[in-house]
Amino acid sequence: MPFQIIRNDITKVKADAIVNTANPNPVIGSGTDSAIYKAAGEKLLLKERQKIGEIAPGQVAYTDAFHLDAKYIIHTVGPAWVDGNHGERDILHSCYANALSKAAELSCNSIAFPLIATGVYGFPKDEALQIALSEINKFLLSHDVKVILVVFDRKAFELSGKLVGDIEEYIDEHSAKRLREEEYGGDYGYERRMRQARYLESTEMILGMPDESLDEETEEDNEECDVIYAEASAPSFPDVSGKSLDEVIDSAGDTFQQRLFKLIDESGLDDVTVYKKANIDRKVFSRIRCKEDYKPKKKTAVAFAIALELDMPTMMDLLARAEIAFSPSNKFDLIITYFITNKVYDIYEINAALFKYGQPILGE
Repeated sequence: MPFQIIRNDITKVKADAIVNTANPNPVIGSGTDSAIYKAAGEKLLLKERQKIGEIAPGQVAYTDAFHLDAKYIIHTVGPAWVDGNHGERDILHSCYANALSKAAELSCNSIAFPLIATGVYGFPKDEALQIALSEINKFLLSHDVKVILVVFDRKAFELSGKLVGDIEEYIDEHSAKRLREEEYGGDYGYERRMRQARYLESTEMILGMPDESLDEETEEDNEECDVIYAEASAPSFPDVSGKSLDEVIDSAGDTFQQRLFKLIDESGLDDVTVYKKANIDRKVFSRIRCKEDYKPKKKTAVAFAIALELDMPTMMDLLARAEIAFSPSNKFDLIITYFITNKVYDIYEINAALFKYGQPILGE
């Protein structure tokens, strides 16, 4: 997977390059800087850092990684947050862009970042995250390097307040509670049954029908259904009447792989753009192309749907061909539905939300 978000101590992450949020002067700072010095070997690293001298905000320099499980430490100086009107955002963009560029220059296959400047420097975490994702996204469109964003504590990982509020509201509205109510286990279930009964009476339908008829959705209920289930549809099955079993089997529809590559052709995008937008490793994509009966993981199949900017019905059709279903009680499914319904197809933003809510991120 080209891009990952993980919860860990960055000094314990294995990568070719570890990014350090350095003090501008060659001294041991606090926070991540202090932790990296201790893990790498304070005397060894400080001696190398002193050879570099002062590092300006937004700029980078590198040293050996010494005792870390890495080849290099890329030191970058983040901006101290004042009020957002002193070039803080531009400096932070430079930190990520320059560190990524240096990793490519050093022929690194992987690089691990902390969330730069969000500790003692006070940069707002939600804005810092968006800047990090923006620069990583741009870099990965033209480089084959694994980028790992490391957060020590999931609680410190912040999305914008509005996005969190919208997602939590969406999940809450479509939570497992609704499923229990749909099974008539709460007040909502009782009210729903009564409403349906009144609907049947008002339309002068036959009152002697079996009780199970009350379980059928009325037009009113359909308006209340989850967008995902109102809009999404499984692939249609062929009419098999009058056909032998052999004829039915011979008329099987496209596999996931076949349907995926038809959608890619229809999109007008080239393969490289698609697998990069999907956060899919090139080798994984090659395996999919070579294997007609390929069965993807759910997060992989959904990643392609996001990269191709599919609507809900088309995505559900693609997933069904891989024998993958969505559930109204699954947080992962609801978060994906939220973003697709709102026509947001930025896989980095989606992955940040999935990580925030403890769900697997998209890609492979």
